Amino acid sequence: MQRSTAPSARGPLRYALLDSPLGPILAAAGGRGVVRLAFADRGPEPLLEELALLTGAEPREDPGALGGLARELDGYFAGRVRRFTTRPDLSLAPAGFSRRVLEAAARIPYGTVATYRWVAALAGSPRAARAAGNALHRNPVALLVPCHRVVPADGTVGGYGGDEARKEALLRLERALSAGAAPGGRGRGRPCGSLRA
Repeated sequence: MQRSTAPSARGPLRYALLDSPLGPILAAAGGRGVVRLAFADRGPEPLLEELALLTGAEPREDPGALGGLARELDGYFAGRVRRFTTRPDLSLAPAGFSRRVLEAAARIPYGTVATYRWVAALAGSPRAARAAGNALHRNPVALLVPCHRVVPADGTVGGYGGDEARKEALLRLERALSAGAAPGGRGRGRPCGSLRA
């Protein structure tokens, strides 16, 4: 993995393990915002080790420091929060195209979907849909940068870090899938105006 600038440079790196209806979520924040938000299916240890390696700082457990995010996530999963106010810090994402892809995905509104091609085009490389998918797969701040809202042009749900059922559950929570969309199969999402490509 490529080492990036340490998010802990502007404050200590704090983390919390949060509960969600789709599994435990590890949240970590530095002085500039949330640097890691990921489903901790294998427990928090692998994610904490990765954070320490990438930042050069030992994350310290501090649920109180992430209380605002925890409340927002509770509201999101209850259908009350449609836009997060918690600020993501993309310093763990590679600079250049990958970061531009994440910035493009962050513009996709709640309840809508966009294609990998649209995200790639917005990031400056319209023919790089596959590379955009790779960048989204490495999204360090899932949900805050809603990579689950990016779908293939063929109308399928597509992948989500190996957990298509979770991606489908998130899209259904946001009512971004049409009623006729079959689990794991074909079905049209609700496009975001001109975001479909």
